[in-house]
Amino acid sequence: MSNRLADAISPYLRSHAENPVDWHSWGPEAFAEAGARDVPVLVSIGYSTCHWCHVMARESFSDPVLAAYLNAHFVSIKVDREEHPDVDASYLAAASAFVEGLGWPLNVFVTPEGQAFHAGTYFPPLPIAAQGSGGGGHPSFRMVLEAVTDAWTTRRAAVTAGAAQVAGALTESSEQLARTNPLPDSAALAAAVAELAAYEDDLFGGFGGAPKFPVAPALGFLLDQPTGRALALRTLKRMGASPLRDPVEGGFFRYAVNRDWSDPHYERMLYDNAQLLELYTRAFTLTSEPWARLVAEGIAGFLLAVLQLPDGGFASAQDSESTVAGQRVEGGYYALDVEARRSEAPPALDDKVLTGWNGLAIGALARVGFAFDVPPYTNAARRAADYLLEKHLRADGTLVRASVSGRPSAAQATLEDYGMCARGLLELAAATGEVRYALVGRDLIDGTLRAPSDTAGGVAGEREATDANTLAVATPPFHAPNGPDPVLRGQGLVVSVDPSEGAYPSGLTATADASRLLYLLTADTRYRDAAVTALGPVAGLAPARPLAFGASLRLMATLTGAAEQLVIVSPDPRPDDPDHPDGPDRRDPRPDSGRSVAPATDSLLAAVRRRPAGLVASVTDGQARAFASAGFDLFAGRSAIGGRPTAYVCRDFTCRLPVTDPADLAAAAVPAAAGTAPAGTVTE
Repeated sequence: MSNRLADAISPYLRSHAENPVDWHSWGPEAFAEAGARDVPVLVSIGYSTCHWCHVMARESFSDPVLAAYLNAHFVSIKVDREEHPDVDASYLAAASAFVEGLGWPLNVFVTPEGQAFHAGTYFPPLPIAAQGSGGGGHPSFRMVLEAVTDAWTTRRAAVTAGAAQVAGALTESSEQLARTNPLPDSAALAAAVAELAAYEDDLFGGFGGAPKFPVAPALGFLLDQPTGRALALRTLKRMGASPLRDPVEGGFFRYAVNRDWSDPHYERMLYDNAQLLELYTRAFTLTSEPWARLVAEGIAGFLLAVLQLPDGGFASAQDSESTVAGQRVEGGYYALDVEARRSEAPPALDDKVLTGWNGLAIGALARVGFAFDVPPYTNAARRAADYLLEKHLRADGTLVRASVSGRPSAAQATLEDYGMCARGLLELAAATGEVRYALVGRDLIDGTLRAPSDTAGGVAGEREATDANTLAVATPPFHAPNGPDPVLRGQGLVVSVDPSEGAYPSGLTATADASRLLYLLTADTRYRDAAVTALGPVAGLAPARPLAFGASLRLMATLTGAAEQLVIVSPDPRPDDPDHPDGPDRRDPRPDSGRSVAPATDSLLAAVRRRPAGLVASVTDGQARAFASAGFDLFAGRSAIGGRPTAYVCRDFTCRLPVTDPADLAAAAVPAAAGTAPAGTVTE
């Protein structure tokens, strides 16, 4: 038996390399073998820091007897859901036809053509009897395999017919999701806030009972809504003081088993901590509450000290299990204090660098570095961005999905990679004044926009509404330039519109959000129009399901309101200035290392850092000219007046007079109804 996983990029796949199961990695070869042998395929999906994935690997996939049965009757494929999120999304959708309460490990039984006919999550090595007399219980994994084999050999026609029916239902559902709707109005947004408020756990904070997740996207929506802000702040404060957060290293765990946030599942995910860092930073700029800054700095410290790799990229996660006092246990390391941890090896990292998740971290660190005036945070964002530009950006402008130690994965980059990476680069450009990041961010979004000639003939196509009650069906304006996963495409299993958000924004929402930010920087209305169009498919779903569509709702609310743009322009540093890259006493050899271009005591810059505007950009005179000449119209005509830092406050490109006194900044808010100038114009 060949060992096909030993050289895999994914640490999760490599952890299964020594199993007696004859694993294949994701690709067409496995399905071709299944067709030649006339056997079904087991697609087993998980990720490196998944606790129950580890358990099932030890209990079942390491069992030579069970592995022999698998090898004789199935072709087995092991998939890292973080490396192949589109594969995971497709099979999650299919598995929902067979089982509720989906999670990982996800084990899906499919035909050689890729169509699912049975699925489940964790299967125990021995059957578990039902409690009481209500029936049910859990069959063992061997029992499931034997039942699937029996169905495949004795009831093949029924199996394949059912699989085709599931595939057809998914295609129909995908077409339904492509129907466009107008964005929700203020009443619908208020109703979404009220819906979330009804879910609040008044005793322990958070939403619902057990298990309990941080639901960062929904908290972001609440934090931006005046009627939901108190709920968001209350939740963030309780979470920051709960067992969900490691008080020693500062990071948040993925979720808690119990309602009171106790008994966490101890994996620490990059996407959770990046999003929560952005929220706690914003909470501080809104309130100046010390607890918000304390938690934000703890998360940032965790990202830098634990998840940032020597080459600058961020690892996707840290494991929940570790060896403590000679025993491998979940969470044992986190029960130790600072001193005791020094004598133990920390839980392993999944050192897979994911483009999209790194984009989330880059944006959050750029924002907190500027808001708190902590250059190391900004520099960490820059290091990660430079890693992506060097290792994940191809010469043709397309992205690599994942890498380990600079070695790229063959997995297709998805829309989330383009959207999250572009958003992070644009945030970093605004915080540092380095236009090169903005240029790449713009190129990435331009690459996802469909030309008008490309929109026809998609999965759903474009159809004119036949009457006033029929909604038009349209192809989304964004697509991954690499195209969909080639295996899924060949099997006809590509999900044309995947609005699912879960714990972080969908690829569609992330790309639309980056496009909206690009509009605020360039005044090019096609970016805003694309964002509005992209959200049409979920606009009818999101207000009624705010926990599931928090990021979409947050962006919809932003798109239906007026966004404040704040630019501060400082004089170019003099060569004898310690902040100048060629001046004495420089702390970082690179230009714009993240240090303030104005003295740290400058009160106007300090006031700008604390302002919770929709977009804040800090540039020097020279940087403002570079942005303007590159087509970022927000910076056109912006300069430091009289050699002093100067702030420009705008709302949708309608601007107040520039201010140089922090006392004037507070009065420079532009009323929502102010100005009638069209987008793209600048008035003084």
